[in-house]
Amino acid sequence: MPFVRGARLSKISAGVLALSLVSLSACASRGNDDGGFRLFGRGGAADTAPAASISVNGYLWRASLDTLAFMPLVSADPYGGLIITDWYSSAELPNERFKATVYILDSRLRADGLNVALFKQVRGADGQWTDAQPSPQTEVDLENAILTRARQLRLSNIRG
Repeated sequence: MPFVRGARLSKISAGVLALSLVSLSACASRGNDDGGFRLFGRGGAADTAPAASISVNGYLWRASLDTLAFMPLVSADPYGGLIITDWYSSAELPNERFKATVYILDSRLRADGLNVALFKQVRGADGQWTDAQPSPQTEVDLENAILTRARQLRLSNIRG
């Protein structure tokens, strides 16, 4: 057999190319909707970050905002389900002020999916605000008012 220059190099190159293609095809994945071919698993729905969605009950969220509309709002996070109000003092009792924090804990309309924390301060004779314990019944009444409003919103949505 006569010596042909580059024949051996050609066989090595073909072997390396074949091995590279086999290795590269192991990194590819199928599974996109168009039936195509993706290298390294990029571009599919499973490879992208999940879209942001509200994980709290919309009725509880809206009802909480409606119920606390008389208080100044400091922060409202619809994704985390957290509403924080600023201090509110009524004209009838200017020496008392209240602050509320509402936690919406569930995506379902349930009584245990809502938690209200109420804070109270009273102004002393020296003009300084001091913390006081609010009535536990006030927190319960506030939670019930929010739940009642949420049920009303849900029913009005169902009826059309």
